[in-house]
Amino acid sequence: MKKLLYIDACIRGKDSRTKRIAGPIVEKLKERYDIETYVLNDMDLTIVKEELVTRRNNGDIDGQVLKWAETVRDADRIVVSAPFWDMSIPAALKNFFELCSIFDVTFKSDDKTCYGNCKAEKMLYITTRGMDIDTGNELEQATSYLKALSWLWGIGPLQTVSAQNMDYVSEDEINEKIDKAIKEGLEIAECF
Repeated sequence: MKKLLYIDACIRGKDSRTKRIAGPIVEKLKERYDIETYVLNDMDLTIVKEELVTRRNNGDIDGQVLKWAETVRDADRIVVSAPFWDMSIPAALKNFFELCSIFDVTFKSDDKTCYGNCKAEKMLYITTRGMDIDTGNELEQATSYLKALSWLWGIGPLQTVSAQNMDYVSEDEINEKIDKAIKEGLEIAECF
């Protein structure tokens, strides 16, 4: 069975609207994939600072971080669930990606440019946005960042499932938006 990495960056845990959308989609994907889940709220994510970079440059890579990066590299598919946070993604998710961006693991170089070393053919990004900002809007920096990271790591196309304008509508409208996003995500899951 092929491997899927599910990265759960839903800050609000069980109260997360993004998690409500992601749950049924990930369950559907279990029919075709062996899924490994990383819940970022439960992980000890060291901040990438000078000391860590110096250690890495000297070949000293933390074993747990290396395992995470190898899991990213070896996944056939990647699903990320994260809320729209300060116009982009939560800091924990960005930090996780920085930790996993390891030369000769998730990317390489030929002395002219970097190129990806990951085998995932697709990435799915599941998100909710409190504001009424469309995917691809210049104010929405999460999708463009994930596309750039996919390029660096050699991951195939990024697909996005989103529900937006969630903070300024009724509870019934929120539930309708969530149901619509789940339906869209389940359709994607059929051929993901």
